[in-house]
Amino acid sequence: MKTLPKTIYLLIALVSTSLFYAQDYTFQTYDWDPNAKKIEIPEKYKNENEVILKRVIKTEITVKDNKAAQFHLMHDQVYINSNDAIERNNKIYIPFNEKESSITTKARVFQKDGKIINLNQKDVKEETDEERGVKYNYFAVNGLEKGAVIEMIYILREMPELDGETLKLQDEYPIASLDFELIFPEHLVFKTKSYNGLPDAKENNDKFPKKGSLSVVTSDIPALTDEEKYSNRDVLLKMLRYKLDENLYNNSKNLYNFKEFATMIYDRFNPELDKKEQKTLDEFCKSIPNAANTQDQIWNIENKIKKSITYNRFIEGKEKLNEIITSKQANQSDILRLYLAVFKKFNIEHNMVFTSNRYKIPFDPEFESYENLNDMLIYFPAVKKFITPTEIEYRIPLIPANIANNYGLFIKSKEFAGVKMGIGEVGFIDIPGTEITHDTMDITVDFTEDIDNPLITDKINFGGYSGLNFQPIKDFASAEQYQTILKSVAENYTVDTEYKTLKSENEGTEFIGKKPFTLNVTFEGKDLMQKAGTNHLFSVGQVIGRQMELYQEDKRTMPVEIDYPHSYTRTIRILLPKGTTVQNLDKFNMDYKTVINGKTEAAFTSKYTQKGDEIVVENTEYYNIINYPLDKFEDYRAVINAAADFNKIVIILNK
Repeated sequence: MKTLPKTIYLLIALVSTSLFYAQDYTFQTYDWDPNAKKIEIPEKYKNENEVILKRVIKTEITVKDNKAAQFHLMHDQVYINSNDAIERNNKIYIPFNEKESSITTKARVFQKDGKIINLNQKDVKEETDEERGVKYNYFAVNGLEKGAVIEMIYILREMPELDGETLKLQDEYPIASLDFELIFPEHLVFKTKSYNGLPDAKENNDKFPKKGSLSVVTSDIPALTDEEKYSNRDVLLKMLRYKLDENLYNNSKNLYNFKEFATMIYDRFNPELDKKEQKTLDEFCKSIPNAANTQDQIWNIENKIKKSITYNRFIEGKEKLNEIITSKQANQSDILRLYLAVFKKFNIEHNMVFTSNRYKIPFDPEFESYENLNDMLIYFPAVKKFITPTEIEYRIPLIPANIANNYGLFIKSKEFAGVKMGIGEVGFIDIPGTEITHDTMDITVDFTEDIDNPLITDKINFGGYSGLNFQPIKDFASAEQYQTILKSVAENYTVDTEYKTLKSENEGTEFIGKKPFTLNVTFEGKDLMQKAGTNHLFSVGQVIGRQMELYQEDKRTMPVEIDYPHSYTRTIRILLPKGTTVQNLDKFNMDYKTVINGKTEAAFTSKYTQKGDEIVVENTEYYNIINYPLDKFEDYRAVINAAADFNKIVIILNK
């Protein structure tokens, strides 16, 4: 979706530039110190496992031979001081893709004894990731040892990024010295924004003839690990965003703004249909079942398109709507045109929504950049819900969690003087809550026939996103594969014991967003029993399945961010032989809560009741929101670990 406006603005901003500026880039002779015999390690970093001693990043936008280009330099010096660091760095990967070309690539290693190992282009090897079909180039570094320093320089030629670029200038290892510079023709003006304590970019307009530059120079950037569970590290990194904002040559201002994007996108995806297109569309819509309410009608439309049109973002686009329908193939632009035309045919009000992945480049409402607009949804004001046009396994109200709980640009249709146009407004993309992703477990443990081998019966409902993990599989896996997967799911609740019966309900995409996926399983509980004299020990907590634990030795540094709100309701009925006494029932009484602004947003509560020979245990666990502040981490962790502690409960039966 970025290509259309980017092409337009490249013409505005750069083709005109070539009239005045056609020189090579400024750092084409950049090099490391050829006379260096040793790289000193600052005292404060000598005991670190790995340190980026120096990181220099330069990006220059230029025009040569009437063609826009961007040159990118990276110069790193990395101190290696642990076995893990040696293993991690014995392959130095060269990060460029098919849209880039390598101009300079070289590396060297300063060993602790003073020996220097030089690596150059002939030492570059190739590796293929068979699973992803991606090729990588890398230096194989031999003889790496503790106390060594790796130095590497590479320069790439690539397409300019003018509509928005984010540089993440913090790493999982400390950075002792950082120097970033953006260089560009003098008649261009860039807008920047720094995040999470990074210094603001400084203008250096007199540094180069007929060129401007922006720079960020800082030091002692602490490490930010990516190992903390339930977090969103990329939101917290020190980052710099920039985009082209003005072209002084032709007086263009506020480039890559949301208003113009909304206008262009609306016009492109809402064209007038010719007679042939309209006829084909009408016939297609006749095959879509009518529904009694708006949400069900949207579900029917989404289901029809996703089951009859194959989406492939890499195929060539179709000029006409009838070509999309008859070929049954569509790329990203095609599929969006089809959805909008069908919703218009059914008179369902809708907005196009463009946003970004909150785990990679979160949408910033205060920094208008097309980088924020890489992912798309469709919003329906009547039901206040979204669909994702391109992800075939989703159905309303479920959308990819990584682009929800985020801001987005909502493009609405407005009519002025009889002319319809697109109006863009920034809004928030809510994610379905615990009323949708709600799992229930109804478990009966029957000791009445055999106290050493109870019969356990489970009925488990997986709602919302939990059900989405299972429901689509039925449509895409063979019968044999599907049974293997069901068995694997059941093993989590049967504690790896062979089940007696296993049945599932509400399978396949036709139930996504409508009904929970249901698993019914019965199994013998003898593997959960232990004998101690006359006592029978039963690991009752394990019948709810394995639970996550959140234990960490280091101090937590990041707030909690989870994928989506979710909740669990569990009921365990324990049926006893007459005359049986039970100990440890008080272990079932648990109460852990996370309170934020006076409201309980996460909790694990449990209690039991006993009437005669029947014990009923009820517990509730929920996480109502996605973001939990750092100062509430201990409370949140107590809730998470309560489920794991319940998992360990053992009761003692004596007949």
